[in-house]
Amino acid sequence: MNRREASMMAGASMLATLAGAGTAAAAHPLRVLILGGTGFIGPHFVAALRAHGHRVTVFNRGKDPDKVPAAVVQLIGDRNGQVDALKGHDWDVVIDDSGFTLRQVRLTTELLKGHIKHYIFISSISAYADLAVPGVDENYKLAKVADPNTEDLGAGNYGGLKALCEQLVEHTYQADATIIRPTYIAGPGDTSDRFTYWPVRVARGGQMLAPGTPADPIQFIDVRDLADFIRRCAEKHLSGRFNVCNPPRAVTMGSLLEASRRISGADTKFVWASVEFLTAQKVIGDDAPPGNPLPIWNPAQGEEAGAALISPARAVSQGLRFRPLDQTIRDTLQWQKQRPAAQQNLRAGLSAQREAQLLQLLRSA
Repeated sequence: MNRREASMMAGASMLATLAGAGTAAAAHPLRVLILGGTGFIGPHFVAALRAHGHRVTVFNRGKDPDKVPAAVVQLIGDRNGQVDALKGHDWDVVIDDSGFTLRQVRLTTELLKGHIKHYIFISSISAYADLAVPGVDENYKLAKVADPNTEDLGAGNYGGLKALCEQLVEHTYQADATIIRPTYIAGPGDTSDRFTYWPVRVARGGQMLAPGTPADPIQFIDVRDLADFIRRCAEKHLSGRFNVCNPPRAVTMGSLLEASRRISGADTKFVWASVEFLTAQKVIGDDAPPGNPLPIWNPAQGEEAGAALISPARAVSQGLRFRPLDQTIRDTLQWQKQRPAAQQNLRAGLSAQREAQLLQLLRSA
């Protein structure tokens, strides 16, 4: 992402925040530290906070200086050990969107103790032990990891490490700790392409493989809605744990694809593939190769049947709001058009060749 693209994304995020939450600056501007700030979600956090008059500092390795607005203070370091730049400063709140291991989070929780009033940790729904049942709320059992000190985020460790980081933050900051557990994060800037794949593939037109049934629920959160809720947590000093995702069944696979077709104006024809077919063809299931061929969607039955039925009721009661699905799709498609040629081949979703093979099998079945 170059300077022009970063500026456009930040500007769009700020405008959306102003339109959705009012233009009045906060009564008491906060001093906010973001541990990160230049990845996917960080620039949206910066834009939402600045739009309401808060003073923002980012701490990162300095690899993407073009993503840091001129009015934002940047401290250079590495949370894997080089954290001296954080010493000698005080902030009202820290937003930790880059903590993945106990060692990383222990460094910042200990160093910032006594120098901040509120610690907001961005975790994940992966912190739950499983997602087999619908309606998982913030009190559901958490994942565990065999070696708490491992730094290997693979091998099934990611969720357990996130849970341990949460517990460390809560133990250190008690009533001044906020844990945010988002599901899939969507919108402009998402280079994981997990949401992006669907509207972009629909816009390409022709016959398209669609998984499951049109009624299958999906859950995600627009990054700008996440950013605005984080801002609200900071301003209201909201503590506790919050699932952050759209309400169960508010969006289905069918509604996502139909809206994408309408917005893009494509002639796409959806060919729905059953769970049984996708499993037999090793697209999903234990025999599927590594990758993310059908992102966001999960089978309605099985080990992750509740992955799209998580409860965000607690966050909604504290002000979490959702922009229209059409806006997320439209803005994502517009952002995708601005990406360089090397990023037009998406990191998630079926390749054109694999999709064509599957569609041929479905036609001949």
